[in-house]
This record gives sequence, C-alpha cells and structure tokens, in this order.
Amino acid sequence: MKKNLFLFFLILIGRTAFAQQATKVTIVPKPAFVEKGVGLFVIDQYTSVVAKEPDAQKVAAIFNYFLKKQYGFTLRTNNVALANTIVLNTSSPAKSSNESYQLKVTNKGVNIQGSRAGVFYGAQSLLQLIQQKGKQLFVPVVNINDEPNFAYRGLMLDVGRHFFDTNEIKKILDVMASLKLNTLHWHLTDDQGWRLEIKKYPKLTAISAWRDSTIIGQYYDFKPFVYDGKKSGGFYTQEQAREVVKYAAERNIEVIPEIEMPGHSTAVLAAYPELGNGTGPYKVPGYWGVHHTIYNPGEPTFQFLQDVLTEVMTIFPSKYIHIGGDEVPKDEWKSSALAQKIIHENNLKDEHELQSWFINRIEKFLNKNGKNLIGWDEILEGGLTPNATVMSWRGEAGGIQAAKEGHNVIMSPNSNMYVDHAQAKDGKTEPLNIGGFLPLDVVYNYNPRPTALSTDQQKHILGVQANMWTEYVATNNKLEYMLFPRVIALAEVGWTKTDNKNYEDFTSQRLPVILESIERSGVNYRIPEANVVITDDAATKRKRITITSFVADSKIYYTIDGHKADNTADLYTGPILSPLTNGRPLTLRYIIVTRENKTSNEFSVDIK
Repeated sequence: MKKNLFLFFLILIGRTAFAQQATKVTIVPKPAFVEKGVGLFVIDQYTSVVAKEPDAQKVAAIFNYFLKKQYGFTLRTNNVALANTIVLNTSSPAKSSNESYQLKVTNKGVNIQGSRAGVFYGAQSLLQLIQQKGKQLFVPVVNINDEPNFAYRGLMLDVGRHFFDTNEIKKILDVMASLKLNTLHWHLTDDQGWRLEIKKYPKLTAISAWRDSTIIGQYYDFKPFVYDGKKSGGFYTQEQAREVVKYAAERNIEVIPEIEMPGHSTAVLAAYPELGNGTGPYKVPGYWGVHHTIYNPGEPTFQFLQDVLTEVMTIFPSKYIHIGGDEVPKDEWKSSALAQKIIHENNLKDEHELQSWFINRIEKFLNKNGKNLIGWDEILEGGLTPNATVMSWRGEAGGIQAAKEGHNVIMSPNSNMYVDHAQAKDGKTEPLNIGGFLPLDVVYNYNPRPTALSTDQQKHILGVQANMWTEYVATNNKLEYMLFPRVIALAEVGWTKTDNKNYEDFTSQRLPVILESIERSGVNYRIPEANVVITDDAATKRKRITITSFVADSKIYYTIDGHKADNTADLYTGPILSPLTNGRPLTLRYIIVTRENKTSNEFSVDIK
C-alpha cells in the first residue's frame, strides 16, 4: 500500500512539473481539428491497450511495435476498458471517410475511434503526441477530429536504377506510416534493371537484373562516359515481394507495382531480344537517359507481358497496376515493318496511336483480371480509355487535360514533387544529383487541385505523389537524405486541407519534433537550413543577426567572413552583431549539429 502511495505521489509531481511543457500538439501532418485541454495522461507500467475487435488488435500490435522502436518497451493488451487505458475502437467508424478518426485524451486515458485505417492513423497521432521527461512518458489532454484531404497520398521509389533491399524498403514504409502516407508506388523495372522474380521467365533475374558497370559522375560530366567497372543489380524473389506487401498492408499502405512498357525496356531485351524491333544486340546499360530500344507490338510481346502481369497480380493485391508508358521514342516503330503493318490493319493514324492501341490492349487484360491501369501522362497521347488513371509528371498540363476528359488523376509534377532534385541552389553543397532545385517550401506549398479545373473536374484529382528516381542514389543513407524532410512536407500536402496549412508553423513547430523522432529511429535526413533574420541595429549601426534552427535541441556554429564554419567556430547562443565594414558585404556561414551529433552541410547567407 505504501509503495503504491509513493508511486502515486511521484506521478503527481511529474505531472505538475511537466504540465507546462506538454501542451503543444505537434502532429505531422497537421490534423483537421484540435481542441487542447488541461492536464496530462501519464503512460506508465500499469497502462494497457484495450483492443476488442480483430482489427483493433492488429492496430494494437503495430502500435506496440512503434512504441518499442521509439521508447524500448510495449504495453499490455486486453479487452476490458478500465482506468489508465488506451482504447482502440474499430467497431463504430468516426465518419464516412474510411481513414478519419477521433482521438480523445483525458487525464485518465485515451480513446481512439474509427475504421481499422482510421484507428491506425489515430494511433500514429498518439505516438507523435507522446513526450518524455526522464523515464516518464506524458500525453497532453486533447480532442482531435481528423480526416485526409486526399484519398491517395503516395511515394514512388525507383529500384530499377539502383537496387535497395527489403530491410531498407521496410524502413521507408515505417516512416511513411508515421506520416499517414498510404501508397508505395514501386518502380520495379527500367532500362538499367529488372527487379522482380518472374518464374516463367528466369532470364529476367539471371540477365536483366544485372549490369556490368555504371557511369561515374553526372550524365554530362564525361564524354564519352567513364564507367566504374562494378557489377550492379539485384532482385526481389516473389516471397520477398509478398513480405513487403504484407508489411505495408499492416501499416495501411498499398503497394502498386510498376512494370514499364512499351519503353524503358532495354534490360528485358538483353534477355529476350526477340521482343525488340531487331535493333540489337542488346545489353543492360549502365548509363541513364531515354533509350530508343522499345518493345515491338507483336503477339509474342503481348504474350510475354500478359504472362508477367499474371504473376505480378498474384503478388500484389493492389487494385492498380502501373504500366509506365512514359518517354517512348517511336523511331524503331517508324522503321519497323511489323509496327507499320499493325498501324495499317487497325486504321491507326500514327505511332502515337499505336502506343495508345498498345496501352489499351494491356488495359483490357488488366480490367478482365479485376485491375485498373495507371500510367504516366504520355498515355494520353493518341487517346485513352475512361478507366485509366493518369499520373501527371510533366508539370500539371497532363493532369488538367486528363481531368477535363473525365479521367482520374494523381498529381506528381516534376516542378514540385521530384525529390531526386537538389535541395540547395548551390550545387557545391549537395551530393551528386540529377539536377534541378526543389527546396522544402516548394514541396510544402504545392496545391494538387489546379485552379484551371472546375470544382467538378477537381473531383478527379485522387491525390498527390512524390517521386524518388535513383540514377544518382546508390546507398541507403543517400536515399534517406534525398527523401527527408521533403517527404514530411509531402505528407502535409496530401493530408491537410490547403487553408489549414502554414509553412512557418510547419517548420518551427512540427518539423523539429518529427525530425527528432526519425533520427531516434536511425533514419538519415538532410538538416534543413535555419531561419536567418537580418535587421539593422540602430544603436551600433551594425547588422543584428538571428539564427533559428528547425531541428530540436541542435547547436549552431558560425563564422562571419570566416574561411569555414565547423564545430570549432563560434557557438550561437543568441542574436549576434556583424562587424563594422563601412558598407562592405559580408557572408555568414554556419553549420547545424543535432543532439545525435549529426552535422549539416555548411550554409551561407550574404549580409548586405
């Protein structure tokens, strides 16, 4: 009895001391409605998770998985709702939206209500609400009603250019789940590699999955190309792919496979040259860019593709199959007697209509098997059947056209959603990349509903997706560096309504918390630039400089007109005054060091 009383007083003291700190709601993506209360719910060794329904029990298991990953322990589960419990209720969905949820935290416990998907997302929000002081975990009293802005919130991962093993895929899926992203678009095939076991065609993994070398540097660095001489490749067995699909489904993520056609097929032709247009010999190339080798439109090609897709459909339960359809040079078809014969026999206008005929034939096969087709916006060329979904990547024009024609659309414009682009204007501070410049704010401020569409037409916009192409991304660390924090911004684009978004609030309040969380989970990320404010100091006639990091509990080391900023430079502790220069421009250089001793690139700001 005395022991229990002593524990009670310890908890009471902890609550009082921490109450002022634990009132912030820093969930990413930002919820639709938040009502803050007074007080805290303490998670201790007596807290349990109540999960009566089978779906709730599945969510409880995943909640405990994330809890152990973050804090090193799990909670007991039972089906009796007593005091000091976290109740997961999937028996009565919160709203009509399948992914909406209600999360209510009181001093005595937590209640999360919704569908299986909704309760899962409510549990993710709860995990983000947990705060720690010493060994004690607290959650602020709060009432949240939440639902997504878009049904489709995706990330495309290209494993064709560089292969990533299943452990890395699962690591990315965990972060996606915490951000309420619900679709992994898995780009499994390309000119430089085929990544999925197809039992009927073993040469796809024996030959097409491997290249003997890869170019060094950027595409334009050397002419002719210089190669590294290292064999590169890999593939997923069907068992491994099913394991990824299952792992994703447990986290409410659908995996959509992409099998490229009729272009981006050189790796296949290296193994099965008879499917080409007689322009071989073929080999799996080690250089990037658009390749002119494409499938021929003959019957053996369709038999091959249908056989492949038949096996793909047994692995991926997704209602969608992505068939690519982008960047298809028509040169080979123009000079192919077979292609010209098919154009003539089917009264097609040209090679563009031949591609549409090719895609439509594949779509009919997919539809017959209960699947819907997605393709890049080039599939619009030459006409498109109403059932196809268009993924708009060449800006928004393709998506706008498709929506006006009544097609469903996923917005993925390269101007806002290509996270293979550089994250700083100064390329010298960034690792090798494909080029372009896509800063965090450009991702965050994107609105996937073009104003060029009417309200009814905007209903065809299913959602938004970021694309991670990996020509210049060969390692896990670099992959994560390119993804985060931009994919964190993507999450808010997909979930949070536009009028509820605020970039300053995102970077100053919520981003630091989620970065701390993913760093604690061993996920790499690019430390974002600090907010630097420069004002005139009237008293000294110098510049007053304020530097605010978006990384929690980080240190900033700086120099003004110094050669370099590193951890031997001056430690920033508050606003600083620039030297007197009689009007000569100066440069502030700084680095950011996180609590885990992760160090940023050097950033620079001109002081005028």
